[in-house]
Amino acid sequence: MLYVLLAVPVGLLLLLAIPVTLTFRLAWPEGADNDARLCWAFGLVRLRLPTETLADAPDGRRAPEGGEDTATNAAGILAALRLRAFRRRLLRFAADLWRAFHKDEVSLDLRVGLDDPADTGLLWSILGPASALLSNVRDAALCLRPVFGEPTFELDASGRIRVVPLRLLYLAVALTLSPSIWRGLGRMRSAA
Repeated sequence: MLYVLLAVPVGLLLLLAIPVTLTFRLAWPEGADNDARLCWAFGLVRLRLPTETLADAPDGRRAPEGGEDTATNAAGILAALRLRAFRRRLLRFAADLWRAFHKDEVSLDLRVGLDDPADTGLLWSILGPASALLSNVRDAALCLRPVFGEPTFELDASGRIRVVPLRLLYLAVALTLSPSIWRGLGRMRSAA
Protein backbone atom coordinates (compact mmCIF):
# COMPACT_ATOMS: atom_id res chain seq x y z
CA MET A 1 0.00 0.00 0.00
CA LEU A 2 2.89 2.35 0.80
CA TYR A 3 4.37 1.76 -2.67
CA VAL A 4 1.10 2.77 -4.30
CA LEU A 5 0.92 5.94 -2.20
CA LEU A 6 4.49 6.82 -3.17
CA ALA A 7 4.04 5.90 -6.83
CA VAL A 8 1.36 8.54 -7.46
CA PRO A 9 3.40 11.64 -6.43
CA VAL A 10 6.61 10.24 -7.95
CA GLY A 11 4.78 9.49 -11.20
CA LEU A 12 3.29 12.98 -11.22
CA LEU A 13 6.72 14.53 -10.65
CA LEU A 14 8.16 12.45 -13.49
CA LEU A 15 5.38 13.61 -15.83
CA LEU A 16 6.00 17.23 -14.85
CA ALA A 17 9.71 16.79 -15.58
CA ILE A 18 9.00 16.15 -19.28
CA PRO A 19 9.48 19.36 -21.33
CA VAL A 20 6.63 21.08 -23.16
CA THR A 21 7.45 22.83 -26.45
CA LEU A 22 5.42 25.62 -28.02
CA THR A 23 6.10 26.39 -31.68
CA PHE A 24 4.33 29.45 -33.01
CA ARG A 25 4.01 31.82 -35.97
CA LEU A 26 1.57 34.66 -35.30
CA ALA A 27 0.74 37.83 -37.20
CA TRP A 28 -1.91 40.41 -36.43
CA PRO A 29 -4.05 41.81 -38.06
CA GLU A 30 -3.23 39.52 -41.03
CA GLY A 31 -3.78 36.17 -39.39
CA ALA A 32 -3.94 33.88 -42.44
CA ASP A 33 -0.66 32.09 -41.64
CA ASN A 34 -1.09 31.91 -37.86
CA ASP A 35 -0.03 28.61 -36.36
CA ALA A 36 0.64 27.48 -32.80
CA ARG A 37 1.45 23.94 -31.73
CA LEU A 38 2.15 22.36 -28.37
CA CYS A 39 4.31 19.26 -28.14
CA TRP A 40 4.82 17.15 -25.01
CA ALA A 41 6.57 13.89 -24.15
CA PHE A 42 9.17 14.38 -26.88
CA GLY A 43 6.57 14.43 -29.66
CA LEU A 44 4.21 11.70 -28.43
CA VAL A 45 1.50 14.25 -27.66
CA ARG A 46 0.91 17.02 -30.21
CA LEU A 47 -1.80 19.63 -30.00
CA ARG A 48 -2.62 22.41 -32.43
CA LEU A 49 -3.79 25.52 -30.62
CA PRO A 50 -6.60 27.62 -32.10
CA THR A 51 -5.28 30.87 -33.58
CA GLU A 52 -8.45 32.03 -35.30
CA THR A 53 -9.45 34.08 -32.25
CA LEU A 54 -6.33 36.24 -32.70
CA ALA A 55 -7.30 37.13 -36.26
CA ASP A 56 -10.97 37.67 -35.40
CA ALA A 57 -10.32 39.72 -32.25
CA PRO A 58 -12.19 43.01 -31.95
CA ASP A 59 -10.31 46.27 -32.04
CA GLY A 60 -9.85 46.13 -28.28
CA ARG A 61 -12.21 48.96 -27.34
CA ARG A 62 -14.27 48.04 -24.32
CA ALA A 63 -16.32 49.98 -21.89
CA PRO A 64 -14.57 50.44 -18.55
CA GLU A 65 -15.81 48.14 -15.85
CA GLY A 66 -16.15 49.02 -12.17
CA GLY A 67 -14.18 52.24 -11.92
CA GLU A 68 -14.12 52.34 -8.12
CA ASP A 69 -12.84 48.77 -7.77
CA THR A 70 -10.14 49.45 -10.36
CA ALA A 71 -8.96 52.53 -8.45
CA THR A 72 -8.91 50.54 -5.19
CA ASN A 73 -6.94 47.72 -6.82
CA ALA A 74 -4.45 50.19 -8.31
CA ALA A 75 -3.94 51.83 -4.92
CA GLY A 76 -3.31 48.42 -3.35
CA ILE A 77 -0.84 47.44 -6.05
CA LEU A 78 1.01 50.76 -5.71
CA ALA A 79 1.16 50.34 -1.94
CA ALA A 80 2.71 46.88 -2.36
CA LEU A 81 5.17 48.13 -4.98
CA ARG A 82 6.47 50.71 -2.52
CA LEU A 83 8.00 47.85 -0.55
CA ARG A 84 11.53 47.37 -1.84
CA ALA A 85 11.68 43.67 -0.90
CA PHE A 86 8.39 43.03 -2.74
CA ARG A 87 9.69 44.73 -5.90
CA ARG A 88 13.01 42.89 -5.75
CA ARG A 89 11.29 39.53 -5.27
CA LEU A 90 8.95 40.14 -8.22
CA LEU A 91 11.88 41.16 -10.43
CA ARG A 92 13.83 38.10 -9.37
CA PHE A 93 10.79 35.92 -10.15
CA ALA A 94 10.46 37.54 -13.60
CA ALA A 95 14.16 36.93 -14.30
CA ASP A 96 13.95 33.32 -13.12
CA LEU A 97 10.83 32.83 -15.23
CA TRP A 98 12.60 34.27 -18.29
CA ARG A 99 15.51 31.87 -17.78
CA ALA A 100 13.15 28.91 -17.26
CA PHE A 101 11.91 29.23 -20.84
CA HIS A 102 14.42 27.97 -23.41
CA LYS A 103 13.94 30.15 -26.46
CA ASP A 104 14.91 29.09 -29.96
CA GLU A 105 14.75 31.55 -32.86
CA VAL A 106 12.17 33.70 -31.08
CA SER A 107 11.42 36.99 -32.77
CA LEU A 108 8.85 39.67 -32.02
CA ASP A 109 8.23 42.70 -34.18
CA LEU A 110 5.65 45.17 -32.85
CA ARG A 111 4.62 48.37 -34.64
CA VAL A 112 2.49 50.85 -32.68
CA GLY A 113 1.01 54.17 -33.74
CA LEU A 114 -1.83 56.39 -32.48
CA ASP A 115 -4.16 58.87 -34.21
CA ASP A 116 -2.13 61.89 -33.17
CA PRO A 117 1.65 61.85 -33.77
CA ALA A 118 2.09 63.76 -30.49
CA ASP A 119 0.32 60.95 -28.61
CA THR A 120 2.53 58.44 -30.39
CA GLY A 121 5.53 60.46 -29.21
CA LEU A 122 4.28 60.33 -25.62
CA LEU A 123 3.73 56.58 -25.89
CA TRP A 124 7.19 56.18 -27.41
CA SER A 125 8.70 58.11 -24.49
CA ILE A 126 7.67 55.08 -22.42
CA LEU A 127 8.22 52.33 -24.99
CA GLY A 128 11.47 53.73 -26.41
CA PRO A 129 13.64 52.89 -23.39
CA ALA A 130 11.96 49.49 -23.17
CA SER A 131 12.73 48.96 -26.85
CA ALA A 132 16.39 49.78 -26.25
CA LEU A 133 16.55 47.28 -23.39
CA LEU A 134 14.72 44.59 -25.39
CA SER A 135 17.06 44.96 -28.35
CA ASN A 136 19.91 43.76 -26.11
CA VAL A 137 18.17 40.54 -25.07
CA ARG A 138 20.36 37.60 -26.10
CA ASP A 139 17.73 34.86 -26.24
CA ALA A 140 15.27 36.56 -28.59
CA ALA A 141 15.05 39.23 -31.28
CA LEU A 142 12.58 41.78 -29.93
CA CYS A 143 11.79 44.98 -31.83
CA LEU A 144 9.33 47.75 -30.94
CA ARG A 145 8.83 50.44 -33.59
CA PRO A 146 6.68 53.59 -33.55
CA VAL A 147 4.49 54.61 -36.49
CA PHE A 148 3.84 58.35 -36.45
CA GLY A 149 1.67 58.74 -39.56
CA GLU A 150 -1.40 56.64 -38.76
CA PRO A 151 -3.07 54.56 -36.05
CA THR A 152 -1.36 51.18 -36.21
CA PHE A 153 -1.01 48.01 -34.20
CA GLU A 154 0.84 45.23 -36.01
CA LEU A 155 2.37 42.15 -34.46
CA ASP A 156 4.63 39.58 -36.06
CA ALA A 157 6.00 36.85 -33.79
CA SER A 158 7.55 33.45 -34.33
CA GLY A 159 9.78 30.94 -32.63
CA ARG A 160 9.96 27.92 -30.40
CA ILE A 161 9.82 27.93 -26.60
CA ARG A 162 10.52 24.93 -24.39
CA VAL A 163 9.84 24.70 -20.67
CA VAL A 164 9.87 22.03 -17.98
CA PRO A 165 6.59 22.31 -16.02
CA LEU A 166 8.27 21.08 -12.84
CA ARG A 167 10.60 24.09 -12.92
CA LEU A 168 7.62 26.46 -13.28
CA LEU A 169 5.93 24.75 -10.34
CA TYR A 170 9.08 25.19 -8.25
CA LEU A 171 9.28 28.91 -9.13
CA ALA A 172 5.59 29.44 -8.31
CA VAL A 173 5.89 27.67 -4.96
CA ALA A 174 9.05 29.63 -4.09
CA LEU A 175 7.26 32.89 -4.92
CA THR A 176 4.22 31.89 -2.89
CA LEU A 177 6.32 31.01 0.17
CA SER A 178 8.37 34.21 0.04
CA PRO A 179 7.85 36.42 3.13
CA SER A 180 8.31 39.61 1.07
CA ILE A 181 5.41 38.59 -1.18
CA TRP A 182 3.19 38.00 1.85
CA ARG A 183 4.12 41.41 3.27
CA GLY A 184 3.28 42.99 -0.09
CA LEU A 185 -0.06 41.20 -0.22
CA GLY A 186 -0.81 42.40 3.31
CA ARG A 187 0.00 45.93 2.26
CA MET A 188 -2.32 45.55 -0.75
CA ARG A 189 -5.13 44.31 1.47
CA SER A 190 -4.71 47.12 4.00
CA ALA A 191 -4.62 49.79 1.26
CA ALA A 192 -7.86 48.48 -0.26
